Amino acid sequence: MRYIISLTLVLAALWLAVSGVYKPLILMLGAGSVALVVWLSLRMEVVGVEHNPVLFSWRLPLYWLWLVWQIVVTNINVARLILSPGRIHPRMLSVPVPHKTAVAKVAYANSVTLTPGTVSLLLTEKELTVHALDIGSARELEAGTMAERIAWLEGSPTEQP
Repeated sequence: MRYIISLTLVLAALWLAVSGVYKPLILMLGAGSVALVVWLSLRMEVVGVEHNPVLFSWRLPLYWLWLVWQIVVTNINVARLILSPGRIHPRMLSVPVPHKTAVAKVAYANSVTLTPGTVSLLLTEKELTVHALDIGSARELEAGTMAERIAWLEGSPTEQP
């Protein structure tokens, strides 16, 4: 029940923040939209411990800030590669996925894809296959910094940011 309540509250807050219109008719339509999404989520059986919208709690905004910084840094790296194409050495590699939950595994794969110069190709239970544009991007993934950040986001007690 707490997952339904947290999903409802998160959806309502998001809707209110995005809408910006607080007239009675619009508020009723928003409430109906939230109710429909919660009902559909229950029917699809995607409400539960792993799908809790507040699963990552206070850690998520901190991770987003770190990820935005990584996106900026890798954008600069890709711009340098474009200006000197001789440094481009594409490669495919597999990196381990040490995360416990499916949500953390998908967040890891999505984060890899969001950073320019790398694309997640295949996510399995234990590893992620990635295409990297250059050697530096491949080494960064192999170092496991992003995997450690996701483990921290997940709340794994052994990993630190």
